[in-house]
Amino acid sequence: MLPLALNHMTVARLNYEGLLDLAAELGCVGVEVRNDLPQPLFDGRDPAEAGQMARDRGLRILAVAEVKRFNDWSAGKAKEARDLMHIAAAAGAEAVSLIPRNDGLGMGNGERQANLRVALKDLKPMLEDHRLIGLIEPLGFAICALRYKAEAVEAIEALGATGRFKLVHDTFHHTLAGGGPIFAAHTGMVHVSGVTDPGLGIDEMGDGHRVLVDERDRLGNVDQLRALSDAGYTGPVSMESFAKEIHDLNDPGAALSRSFNFMRSRMSECESAHD
Repeated sequence: MLPLALNHMTVARLNYEGLLDLAAELGCVGVEVRNDLPQPLFDGRDPAEAGQMARDRGLRILAVAEVKRFNDWSAGKAKEARDLMHIAAAAGAEAVSLIPRNDGLGMGNGERQANLRVALKDLKPMLEDHRLIGLIEPLGFAICALRYKAEAVEAIEALGATGRFKLVHDTFHHTLAGGGPIFAAHTGMVHVSGVTDPGLGIDEMGDGHRVLVDERDRLGNVDQLRALSDAGYTGPVSMESFAKEIHDLNDPGAALSRSFNFMRSRMSECESAHD
């Protein structure tokens, strides 16, 4: 099984220390922290202290999320990105997350590719200065101005920025975007979540439907993980659930343990069949 990680969104009610303790208990390699939860990033702690707390538990801060609408570039967006990188570097994080605009604007063919390249061109030296990776997450929603991984890869390669920018393969968004190439060599993070409601069409699925991965999963998480692994991906797999029912769990650790064990078991079965 690929190394597992925990995105703070999955356990949004936990404070930062609780996130770290649970991730360590579950045997995760690291965590992703977020600036879009009700509580302040790191619960207001100094980033250097927050980073040390993670390392004391044997955890990596895999990413600090997020720069929203990064491909709607402006001087203000540049400052926002630089400020987040400063925090991430101080915490010893490995990456910052870059989330594209998702409002139905900037969608024109030619326009969206040009906007993406403008943003990446300015972000590249900032990331280099802070020794960080920019994790680009295409969103599968029809209103997203960066829906397909191929456009991100094309822009990254055109700028000679392979390795400085990497993709997030999100199993939910990959499904919504209709699948397609996985670009394992360009992938730096995998997000997993499950959709189990049998009555939903693909185009009806939203973040609020994203629960933990189990045997009822409709997104083919295990198949996607197998394909990534077979193509050479060895990085982290981070659980990112947005569903209120998961946030409200009294014992999220037990539920996460079951989900992780389910994925491990199915991946192991796949490996045995493959052998």
